[in-house]
Amino acid sequence: MQGATRPLVEMTQVSRTFPGVTALDGVNFQLMPGEVHVLFGENGAGKSTLISILSGVYPQTSGSVKLDGEEIAFASVADAKRKGVSAVFQEFSLVPTLSVAKNIFLGAEPMIGPFIDRGRMEREARKLFDDLGFDIDVRASVVSLSRAEQQMTEIAKAIHSNARVLILDEPTASLTERETETLFRIVMDAKARGVGIIYISHRIQEFSIIADRITVLRDGKLIGTVDIGDTTSDKLVEMMTGRAIGQIYPTIARAADPKSVLSIRGLHAAGVRGADIEIRAGEVLGVAGLVGSGKSRAFRAALGLAPIHAGTVHLDAKDFTGAPTRRFLRDGVFYLPPDRKNEGLMLGATARSNINLGLLFRNDIATATGLSSRRQNALSTSIGRKVDLTDAYMARPVANLSGGNQQKALFGKGFGRDYRVYVFDEPTVGVDMGTRAALYRLIQELAEAGKAVVVISSDLPEAMNLAHRLIVFASGRITAELSGADIHENNVLKAFFKTEGKAA
Repeated sequence: MQGATRPLVEMTQVSRTFPGVTALDGVNFQLMPGEVHVLFGENGAGKSTLISILSGVYPQTSGSVKLDGEEIAFASVADAKRKGVSAVFQEFSLVPTLSVAKNIFLGAEPMIGPFIDRGRMEREARKLFDDLGFDIDVRASVVSLSRAEQQMTEIAKAIHSNARVLILDEPTASLTERETETLFRIVMDAKARGVGIIYISHRIQEFSIIADRITVLRDGKLIGTVDIGDTTSDKLVEMMTGRAIGQIYPTIARAADPKSVLSIRGLHAAGVRGADIEIRAGEVLGVAGLVGSGKSRAFRAALGLAPIHAGTVHLDAKDFTGAPTRRFLRDGVFYLPPDRKNEGLMLGATARSNINLGLLFRNDIATATGLSSRRQNALSTSIGRKVDLTDAYMARPVANLSGGNQQKALFGKGFGRDYRVYVFDEPTVGVDMGTRAALYRLIQELAEAGKAVVVISSDLPEAMNLAHRLIVFASGRITAELSGADIHENNVLKAFFKTEGKAA
């Protein structure tokens, strides 16, 4: 922070109620000029409500909000932007059919007389992206961009607005390691110019790199604000959940003599070079590696979601090399994809309908005229309770659920049949610690029931704490295989940067 005495933002005893719900209850929050202030809390803790008030989405029910010492009441998001508050939300506000440049300048287009100066708009947009270090075609339509590129466009749009307050909601969820480094550089540049940044993330490992202070919310209430140098990851988790870190990760019993169920040998695919992997019943296999290391690509190729260039895949000693994914599903392998919105769920359908998809291959709900809807609904209700989705949530469209509840619905699809192998690719991406703890208990239940479980994760503590055996990918190769006491951070981090495969 830059030693300013007056807060840039000061929210005092701010509350917000909706019919039957108090989303924010008497919260105090301050943001100083040149500060990166992290908002931390579980889904439903009040983070989104607080930033929605500050960014003009809706007003507070009670309490005061000051910007640079002056009481404010924004009429809209556009009004907040005009006064220097810009937010980049998880759900983007870009117009998909317009070009990148047009989105950046939307509402503030450079003009030549009565006409838009498209040449100037594209030149200035190109310079903006060059300065930010983003390689994006400013003439491309937004709909043609990847999610990471759309994220960069949203950030560039916010930077272009010359905001005094910049709000970033889960900004790194769709970014690679290199893109994340670029984002952090941009944040630090904005901080040096005196911009106040509110940063929302579940990724505790980012805080020590970027944060000055952290405010923790729980159930709409302020738990506390701490300086980054005066806290630890364990303390933050305890503040957020009310539970010690040891209560988050369960101790998972391992089968006495785990037998191989799925065997991958000499696998070559796009981004994968000669992977050998054994997946065993009654054991959790952790798979770690940096973004782009090949850890996800190996399993996607093995399970028929991407082409195999060489190697073999055997399920129960039967050759499944190059088999379509539906054959793996029919023969007892469940795959949970990392992108629940684009690959895992039908967003317009209810949680119940999504879970019902996992019941399609069950013979016990079939009748002469089709599936028994009564039996189907009874089973999906039971699964909903198993994954902690209430009947009310089961009836809602998935698009209207929180990220944590969407992930629970995705897990629920895996309980529709008695699968023998469960491959969870980034199982807790974008969900809070409380939901994580619930999902970890489901993983524990599966492994202890004798299922073979794979956890592929970019979250190193997650991969390490759940695994009985851990393999590490780097540059498309497995660079280490660890078990027991050898699974510790130093060994894993060394393996992240090895260039050759593990020793035989």
